[in-house]
Amino acid sequence: MVTTPVTSITFEEYLTYDDGSDFHYELVDGKLELINPPTIEHFLIAKFLEQLVDAEIKRCNYTWLCFRESGVRTGRNKSRLTDLCVVTLEQARELLNASAVFESPPLLIVEVVSPESVKRDYRYKRSEYAALEVPEYWIVDPLKGKVSVLLLEDGFYEETVFTDNQQIGARTFPELTIAVDRVFTAGNLNQGRGD
Repeated sequence: MVTTPVTSITFEEYLTYDDGSDFHYELVDGKLELINPPTIEHFLIAKFLEQLVDAEIKRCNYTWLCFRESGVRTGRNKSRLTDLCVVTLEQARELLNASAVFESPPLLIVEVVSPESVKRDYRYKRSEYAALEVPEYWIVDPLKGKVSVLLLEDGFYEETVFTDNQQIGARTFPELTIAVDRVFTAGNLNQGRGD
């Protein structure tokens, strides 16, 4: 296990932190937390959703952008890395020549659950994104075969769970239709097996 030499760091220091490795870190209460590289399934699901969202943004002619692995500041000395986030063009322009860590709430955040990220995605990020007032948060869980869509209502998330061939309902993209099983099939390298 690699330990980071830094014991305490501010948000401003985090924006320019480079330990010379290719490791990715989140900032949690002034401490760097190493994020393990995702699985191939994780990458494939995130890529599939990114392509789907990009196509919907283009189809609707929205002035929005979808980013993978950008940061979101969730507290004074706290920043999370997202699997996907949708932001306005104005939000992206503000960071054109800076670290891609958004300080205003994205329109939508999507996290794909990995074995080591269960508590982080379901508990910590859920409460932090709600406090930041992110209007919509998806938890895509290939471990349990479900997609939880959380919509912000009066400061708290109202959760709807989708499974199997149910169509995911989204506030940010109301005309987007995608069945849950298609999302998880995208993460399966043996798609032609017919399971």
